[in-house]
Amino acid sequence: MTLLLRHATCAAILALLSTAAQAQTSVAPVEAGETRNPATPTVTAYPSAAAGDGPTTAGYNLSRWAEDWRAYRDPAKRDDPLDRLKYLPIDSDGDVYLTLSGELRLRVNETTNPNLRESPAQRQDINRIVAGADLHVGPHFRAYGEVAHGGIAGRNLGTPAATLRNDLIVQQAFVEGNATIGDVAVGARYGRQEFTDGANLLISQRDNNTIRFVLNGIRGWARGSRVRGDVFDFKFTRYGTEGTGDDRVDDTRRFSGVTAGFVLPPVAEGSKLYVDPFLWRLRSDAASWGGVTAREERHYQGVHFWGDVDRLTLDWTVNHQGGSFGNRNIDAWQLFLAQTYRLGAASTAPRIGLHADYASGGGAYGDGTLHNAAAPYGNNIYYSYQLSLTPTNLVALAPNVTVTPLKKLRVTAEYQFSWRDSESDSVYRANGTGFAGTELADGHKIGDVARLQAVYSVSPRLSFTGRYEHLDTGPVLARAGYTDSDFFAGWVSFRF
Repeated sequence: MTLLLRHATCAAILALLSTAAQAQTSVAPVEAGETRNPATPTVTAYPSAAAGDGPTTAGYNLSRWAEDWRAYRDPAKRDDPLDRLKYLPIDSDGDVYLTLSGELRLRVNETTNPNLRESPAQRQDINRIVAGADLHVGPHFRAYGEVAHGGIAGRNLGTPAATLRNDLIVQQAFVEGNATIGDVAVGARYGRQEFTDGANLLISQRDNNTIRFVLNGIRGWARGSRVRGDVFDFKFTRYGTEGTGDDRVDDTRRFSGVTAGFVLPPVAEGSKLYVDPFLWRLRSDAASWGGVTAREERHYQGVHFWGDVDRLTLDWTVNHQGGSFGNRNIDAWQLFLAQTYRLGAASTAPRIGLHADYASGGGAYGDGTLHNAAAPYGNNIYYSYQLSLTPTNLVALAPNVTVTPLKKLRVTAEYQFSWRDSESDSVYRANGTGFAGTELADGHKIGDVARLQAVYSVSPRLSFTGRYEHLDTGPVLARAGYTDSDFFAGWVSFRF
């Protein structure tokens, strides 16, 4: 996708705002109970929560284009002026309409001994501002544009990454078309977009960052009632820090593949289980392992099995990674097993859980086969809020408990034991780089991580979040000169 196309798409969408604000609202309401992703025809019966766009809760999704606000074409369903912005009809029939969205997030992070070195604490005062416009032209075409700003201040900041400080970025800009062939919904989306069709530990929007992770290219799909298939071909984004003109398509990193999905027959009343096999390829012209930079082509073959059976929630993924790094072969594995059990019938009942994870390691400091596993762009905070661990050369075991002491307050506590798979390889951070010197340290025990998160949801629009983490360095990190660290974070998020 060219820069011109991205800007033209956003300009066309935003130019409609003044027209839409004065458009007629006297259109018939949708049929009661009609809930479908606006990007897909009503005939599609594949569960929207399993279609690869993430879950929608109380109408809201992390990817704002996955939301369906057509119910607000009925004025009686709107509670306040912001509801009016979710459905702005442009024609008299209401088939052409605009949905506006936005977010403001104010956040503070405090980290003692940043980078696990004894040094003054770092404080980050962070703000995120996002504005989006989703134009629907009949049931078969849409265009979406989204811009974002990220600001940061504080102390001992170093050089903030472009995902934390960015004056303005066209975060998403795509066009989409779809049709129905028999009982199968088919469609394609082209442009800059979020793509999260897979296990969260492998691919994620990385909402923890101020600027989200987005790709450039095309995604196509076919969805029946119990079977689906997605194909995609993307290039990464090279973020600048100034205006929209310095965020480029990164031709050196390309991600492509196919993901299928199957709705499994119920094994108990109300069970919802899915299995998603996948074949992916990630190419990087300048990957780095053990101080060596070379072209890497990594192939993923795996399966994601997930869903609910009564009070039990499962999320299991296994994948093998092959390919090449320079003139060396890759042979790596990842196994992620997460499960929680609700102790009561109510949705607010306490949950107990355990995740057990394995990511192979070894070979970075040598000339033989590379055994280090790596996620394409997974959830960076899953193992450490302060981004000190990642599923490369890692073995983790973490019991956890979630309680709801108040109606709108959810608290999760977790204690994670962490080891490395290969003693002759590094302990790796979330950005894929190793902690210097850990490849020379003896032992397997990385350390323990105690974590606590509390989320108070005032409403679907407004929430407050607090996090605490203590990383207790184990023998491997201590022998390489690293020390314990505490992390505190708190933020308020408002969206519409």
